Amino acid sequence: MFSDNAKIGTFLLTLGLLCLFLGVLFLFDSALLALGDVLFLLGLTLTIGPSRTLRFFSRPDRLRGIVTFFGGIFLVFVRFPVVGICSQVYGIVYLFGQFFPIAANAVRNVPGV
Repeated sequence: MFSDNAKIGTFLLTLGLLCLFLGVLFLFDSALLALGDVLFLLGLTLTIGPSRTLRFFSRPDRLRGIVTFFGGIFLVFVRFPVVGICSQVYGIVYLFGQFFPIAANAVRNVPGV
């Protein structure tokens, strides 16, 4: 059903999101946030593939979201975690904003939710 790369990528993606959550929970710990960013990007690349990842992050109509997302990662790496996470959240909302209504409709169709 899923390739081994997609399974490993999903695990890394989940681990990256967990590290990001814990980094915010532990008062913006820079090391956890940086680790979460790296694991998130590696997991995304392994899950959807390198070519699709490159195509997704090189779309000119989403340039504002791409710059703010990667700028936020850079700010976390240079020890400005609060501003970096705020920038990343804005970039993610801008990049995935069209996907949120689709995901909400999919969750509504799940029985018991």
